[in-house]
Parts: sequence; C-alpha cells; structure tokens
Amino acid sequence: MTKGRNLADQDLLYSDTERALAAALADLLARRAAPADVRARTEQPLTCDPELWTAVAADIGIAGLLIPEALGGAGGSYTELAAAAEQFGAAVAPIPYLGSAAVATAVLLSAARSAAENDVAAAPETPFVTGLTGPAAFAQAAAIRARAAAEAASAAGTARVSPAAGLLRQLADGSLTAALAVEVTTAPGARFPAVARVAGRGDPGTGSVRLRGTIKAVADALPADVLLVPADGVPSGLYLVEANAPGVHRTPVTSLDMTRQLCDISLDNAPARQVAVGADADAAVAAGLLAGATVLAAEQLGLAQRCLDLTVAYVKERRQFSRPIGSFQGLKHRLADLWTTITLAAAASRYAAACLATDDPDTPVAVALAKSACCEAAVTAAQECVQMHGGIGFTWEHPAHLYLKRAKAASLAFGTPGAHRASLAALVDLPAPDA
Repeated sequence: MTKGRNLADQDLLYSDTERALAAALADLLARRAAPADVRARTEQPLTCDPELWTAVAADIGIAGLLIPEALGGAGGSYTELAAAAEQFGAAVAPIPYLGSAAVATAVLLSAARSAAENDVAAAPETPFVTGLTGPAAFAQAAAIRARAAAEAASAAGTARVSPAAGLLRQLADGSLTAALAVEVTTAPGARFPAVARVAGRGDPGTGSVRLRGTIKAVADALPADVLLVPADGVPSGLYLVEANAPGVHRTPVTSLDMTRQLCDISLDNAPARQVAVGADADAAVAAGLLAGATVLAAEQLGLAQRCLDLTVAYVKERRQFSRPIGSFQGLKHRLADLWTTITLAAAASRYAAACLATDDPDTPVAVALAKSACCEAAVTAAQECVQMHGGIGFTWEHPAHLYLKRAKAASLAFGTPGAHRASLAALVDLPAPDA
C-alpha cells in the first residue's frame, strides 16, 4: 500500500480476518475473563493473569501479530491488533498485551528496521540512498527487507542478527514478554524519556553497560521478562535489561485500574545491552508511543461499546412505574447521544489504525484525534453505565466499576485527551484558544 493516501482511500471496514480474530478472542475471554474472574484477579498480589496471557499470546498468536513472518510472527498489521484490542477493552482483560504485543514490539520493529537500513547503507553492493521516491525508493525498501529477512533466517548461522530482531523472534512465540520502561502518561511526540542514565561499563566481553535511575509508574512491567529502557548517555540510547537481573527492582504501586497494575522501576548499576542509539533510539521510542496511543484508543472503543450494550440491555429489563425505564425519554436521549459519540469515535479509531498500518503521513493527526475521541467516549460510557444501573451499578459485585476505572486510567495513559487536542491543533495549524 502506498503512502500519502486520502481519507476516502482508507478502508475502515473490518476485514474477514479481523472479524474472525475478534470472534475467537470474544469466545476465549467470555470463558476465561468473565467479570467475576477479572474482579478476583484485582485482589491478587499480581493482578495480571499469566495463564490467560499465554492463551492469548501463544495459542491465538497476539504476541506475534505485528512481527513479520521472517521473524516467526504472523505478519499482521495494526488494524488486526486494533480489532483485538477492542475485545480486550470490552473484557477489561488483565493481560500485558498493550505493553508487550503493541508498544515493545513497535519499539523493536523500529530498531530492527534501523539496523537493517544501516547494514544496507554500509554494504557496497546495496548502497543506501536518501531522498529517493517512486520505483527507486520501492526497490531500495525491498532490498532492506530482503537483507533483514536474510539476517533473521540465519539465526543458527554466522551472519549477524541485530539484538532487536533476536528479541522479536522470542516475542513472536510468546516465550518472552517485554515492556518499554517509560512513565505511563508519556505521550507521542514527547522528548526522549531518558530518566535512567548510563553509569559505567559492564562486562568487557559482552559489551554491556550499567544503568542507574528510577522510572515511575510503568505499565505492564511487573509481568515482563525484559525491559526496554531509554537512557541518557553520550549519545542517548535504548537498552535491554533483564527484569530479574541484579540491580533491577520493581515495586508495585496501587493503581486506579488494578487490571493494568503499574510499578516503579529502580535500576542500581543494572547490566544492560544496547538495542539502538542516537536517532535510531529516539525513532524506536517514538514508534512505541504512537503504537501505544493507537491501540489504547481501540481498547477504549471496545470498552465504550460494551458499556453501551450492557446499559441498553439493563434499561430494557428494569421496570419502574410498570414500564421499562428505557422507555423514559430522558434515558433514551442520553443513550442516543452516547451511541453517536461511540460511532464517531469508532471512525476515528479505525482511521488511526489504518494510517499506522500503511505508514500514512496523516498518522500523527489521526492518532491524536482517535486517542482524544475514544477516551472521552469510554469515560462517558462508563459513567452512564454506572448511573443508569442505579444502586446495583455502585456495588463491588457489578462490573461497572471495572469499566470506569479502566476508562479513566487509560484516558491518562499515552497523553490525556486534552494533551492530544492541543497536539492536534498544532499539527493542523489551528490557533490556540485564548487564555
């Protein structure tokens, strides 16, 4: 697919593959992540459900959905992952798919792509030329992909495989879970979030370094096997840290949404390996943040739709004054407004995923619009779910509070709706409102 497509050219409908994936996940989550099961997990020390994650990651293949087939993945795109995220949002599934299958995978894909481009640029038989367009650019991109595939296929041979490509292989089969060690509120377009710093060299034989620093409120890091840590240095870089290595301390924090528990990460001379450096590291982290905001918007969409479905079903059954409360005009108007809000948010979410999947230049605009629209739709839908369920909606046994907590916490992750609206205004050159 080509870059620079118009909105009218993007297909926002769900494909057969996306519908089949969503159906498979819906069936699995109905059996393994019922509201009572999710609520019970939130009362455990580790609120993530490792067995459910194994089923989703390895059996269904979500862990490798974005990873190319040459590296053992499914070779899917962000539209498929967004369709899956809608199901995870509808079930408030307590699994680290967002941190590992979306954010960390996007980071490593960018780093692996940069490594392949650097190798092609250094090879005399396939020189890398900047500024190419049309068929020349396509041919060069094909050469880059071929070189990356050759490296991936030689994992047991002598050819060099980039650290990122090696990690992607492990992520693809679900044997490894990764997380980007940045504060959960970090938004796309932010400065390189290098809270940690390089404090010295490690084992000379491995080329490792030592990292020091504390990263607050990191999502999906507690169940992670490896951490991708942006660190300040000369130059700054992205480093791989084993989560159980000496000097790595993860401290759970009480989170509003315990289905996606946060933790603080402390690095005390922790050994680390370099994954990317300089501009490549900056691009990798930026890709992860953009992917996180896009997929989280889709998750919020699924949550909002589930809240609407539950509320409509309830107001049809709950009777007052000998008639269903859904027949009252005030409730009908509120639900109609909510349906409109969710429908508009759905269009924004699908467009953002399609833009990211095709590397469309409109991606930053689309993601900013989707994240703000879907988060506001989810919070509104969850609030209406609580309110229209009456007294039962305020109880611990009813799942409404799970949706409200997830919606509110997710609205703060990867940038608030207000931050994305401000970003959107700057991207489309709108004047800022008066103070």
